[in-house]
Amino acid sequence: MNILIINCGSSSVKYQLFCMRKMSVLARGIAEKIGCRDSYISYQKANASIRVKVYFKDYFTAISKIVDLLVHPQKGALKSKTEINAIGHRVVHGAEEFKSSLVINKYALERIKYYGRLAPLHNPPAYNGIRAALKIFPRIKQVAVFDTAFHQTMPEEAFMYGLPYAFYKKYGIRRYGFHGTSHRYVAQQAAKILRRPLNKLKLISCHLGNGCSIAAIKFGRSIDTSMGFTPLEGLLMGTRCGDIDPALVGYIMEKGQYSIEDVNAIMNRKSGLLGLSGISNDMRDLLAQRRKGNKKAKLAIDVFIYRVIKYIGAYLAALNGADAIILTAGIGENVALIRQRIKKRLGNILGRNFKMLVIPTDEERLIALDTFKLVKRRK
Repeated sequence: MNILIINCGSSSVKYQLFCMRKMSVLARGIAEKIGCRDSYISYQKANASIRVKVYFKDYFTAISKIVDLLVHPQKGALKSKTEINAIGHRVVHGAEEFKSSLVINKYALERIKYYGRLAPLHNPPAYNGIRAALKIFPRIKQVAVFDTAFHQTMPEEAFMYGLPYAFYKKYGIRRYGFHGTSHRYVAQQAAKILRRPLNKLKLISCHLGNGCSIAAIKFGRSIDTSMGFTPLEGLLMGTRCGDIDPALVGYIMEKGQYSIEDVNAIMNRKSGLLGLSGISNDMRDLLAQRRKGNKKAKLAIDVFIYRVIKYIGAYLAALNGADAIILTAGIGENVALIRQRIKKRLGNILGRNFKMLVIPTDEERLIALDTFKLVKRRK
């Protein structure tokens, strides 16, 4: 069985084609800058790499071009699009309603659209991508895998805010958490590495990339996570501020004569590593500037590490200890200095023999496995 994985962003479509029999990736790539005149698509397989400038006016034209490349006569991975047996879609927000992955039907599609009010930057692209894929492939099963689903096992004391309870019942205001597919995948891999059942382990998973979150995972279930109602809460990130005093929103609006849209843009796109350093949201750039003596680059890195350590400490308390701490995503996997500083700080608390695992995340692989299981079950 061949399964196509589609991950729609605000102006892009990432894709991977899996052969489930061999559990191998046949092709992968990304369509970028959808709706812009300088849009392009990249495509990679074992013996071919293509990057083509092509105008994508919408998600339908982008996904159509992806399929064209997958069945390209010379460089394609398949002979025909009929060799694609199912499609898996990453969907960021499923609210409280969707606690696991599911085969998409008309009702589920409309609810994904509805929850765009909770994830306006993420769910609308996913909805448009699913609609496009259903039009191109009307006869095959398509599956939605939700980032929020893994965190639906959090207890009330972890997901409730200290606001009037009516806000939760009327508006759905609570902590949802994100990066759930990544946290779930690396937790499963940790169990394999440790050679112990996942349902016997207490793990702290640190997804550290441009977006960052930490999850406390007890016996395979998320019991707390750093992101909240939106992906803005929690750690310092590439361009997101993470935790701040909520009273600052009104204060900044008053002092700077900003609108709520302005403040949202500042907190989501102009803060974090970029905002503190004034240089970049890329940790590699900041490390290079730090080596040159740039004090603001050093400050941004120090704040980043401090927030990570603080959350790990909180989750050690929530779990009453942990069997391992996992680092994953771009920074977690690739930036040795950050790993070393985190390990050194934790070593002072936990001793030298605590387990820190660096595990590359692979959300697309987990989406493919979920899709395979659901499609196979419904045959």
